[in-house]
Amino acid sequence: MSRLEAKKPPLFISEPLTKDLVSQSLSLLSGILRSCYGPAGRLKQLHNGVGGYVCTTSQSSAILSRLSVSHPVLSVLTASVQNHISRFSDCGLFTAILCCSLIENLKSLNVASCTVIKISKHLLRLCMDYLKSEACGCRVAVDFSSIENLLCLVRGVLTSKPACMLNKSEVDHLAMLILKAFLFTVPCHVETDAVLGKCVIVPVKGGRVADSTVLSGLLIETPEIQLAKPLTVKRTYSNMIKIALFCVSMSGDCFNHEEGTITVHQGISLEMSELDQLLNVGKQLVNDEVGLVVCQKVIHPSLKQYLKENHVIVVDRAGLSLMEPLSRMTGSKPIASIHLLSPSCYGSLKDVCLESFASKHFVHLIPKETVICSLILCNRNETAWDELKRACETAEHVLQLTIKEPLALLGGGCTETHLASYVRYKSGSLSASSLNDIDCSRAQYQLVADGFCRSLESVACSLKHDDGEVLTDMVYGHCWFVPSGFPSVSNWSDLVSKCGCGINGNTENLNWRLLQGQFGSSVIQGCPKVSSVKVADFLTLDCFAAKCSGLQVALETANLILDLSYVIEDQN
Repeated sequence: MSRLEAKKPPLFISEPLTKDLVSQSLSLLSGILRSCYGPAGRLKQLHNGVGGYVCTTSQSSAILSRLSVSHPVLSVLTASVQNHISRFSDCGLFTAILCCSLIENLKSLNVASCTVIKISKHLLRLCMDYLKSEACGCRVAVDFSSIENLLCLVRGVLTSKPACMLNKSEVDHLAMLILKAFLFTVPCHVETDAVLGKCVIVPVKGGRVADSTVLSGLLIETPEIQLAKPLTVKRTYSNMIKIALFCVSMSGDCFNHEEGTITVHQGISLEMSELDQLLNVGKQLVNDEVGLVVCQKVIHPSLKQYLKENHVIVVDRAGLSLMEPLSRMTGSKPIASIHLLSPSCYGSLKDVCLESFASKHFVHLIPKETVICSLILCNRNETAWDELKRACETAEHVLQLTIKEPLALLGGGCTETHLASYVRYKSGSLSASSLNDIDCSRAQYQLVADGFCRSLESVACSLKHDDGEVLTDMVYGHCWFVPSGFPSVSNWSDLVSKCGCGINGNTENLNWRLLQGQFGSSVIQGCPKVSSVKVADFLTLDCFAAKCSGLQVALETANLILDLSYVIEDQN
């Protein structure tokens, strides 16, 4: 077949960062993400052009997955941030905002891109070495024998998601529940290859947040079971409940005619043959003293009735998502065929009972040892519940990362401004041999270092969404927020009481400096001091692993984009 039109040659775009379209798109993306940042972030509503589901959120995972980005440069940026989110769940906005700011600040320097990249890599190593050192002034050790810092980490995640619509008491209640659920998933007997358990979130939309709770074991929704009837269940001689877990349909219509031809002898009914086989399975389950049968799919009504008459609890339509935690919690192996049933596939439970939340009825499976738990999550409406579910999953992941590396970073913009102060101090005393290794002049290094520091400080400034000023002190290098309505010539000591993370109070002469984001000028200052960390309820902490990764991803992605010489687009 001949072509209807001639094949077009590819489009070559040289120096893409110098084009107005790219700069405008990058600035727009940066503005959208900055406006979402922090506890006072503005919400975004995302939906497609033909209607459908509307997502109200300020979370990077929801925004970037629904945001349509057409330019290749922005696609690289968003894909890089999404990959970070998929691995760490947290600090997505931090990563994206810092990356945008680095590109905007570093591309305007009168320094060759290859030199900018070499210097920025050196600055990244400087930051990472500092963050991983014992002398780091923005790092906090997390003690798992005390819950205060753990609760601060969880609160930090919840309070940064305004679309969850939580008040302070609800944040405190949920933070305790999330921490309790996480501790349920930590094995009691730690082995060499210990594996964390799983927390399954059970939705109750339209309920009060205060009604949320955590239960050990699993809840399976069962509208058919009546709470008024007493629950009688068959037990083994050891007072345990034997469970059989089926991952195959037991509806009696397993034959799929699309898979091939079936030859049936005259007078034989496929349906009756299949039902007989199901009833034989039921008899074996009763003889093997099975007290609970859970099926991922549908169970035939006749088999259900037979099992119930023999005091076997039946739960069908459990769904694929519950198969793995059910198997792990009970020790049962999912049975994939009704024609081959081995007693070694059975698992066991400590108890089974009925629970009711709002208008939903559940069978509660209680294990002997808890590594699987259920978080019954309630919120006012579907939009707030969806946002809260994402926040709870992020908080759980943050705790999982923290148990691997029990450290946290100061939140509220203090890590960013403290790092900027440290880099400014170190860059002012860089040795001549280090400059020779990087192959740059001192002036070039200072220019790039200043752009790097202004990028970090601009992330901290993004936490402020009104007209108030943002300050940093010249002693600890922490971030301070001034309420709106005061002139820039005010006595700052009278207007601030606590820094962004909550560690430092305004109790000494701290020598303030205004943060002007990307328009700030280079500042010479001493090495920032280390604050004395005191455990407090109001401390704002960020996930160490997630923020360190975000810093690396932001700078490496910015370097990649700054190094782009051509974009080649296929126009066909």
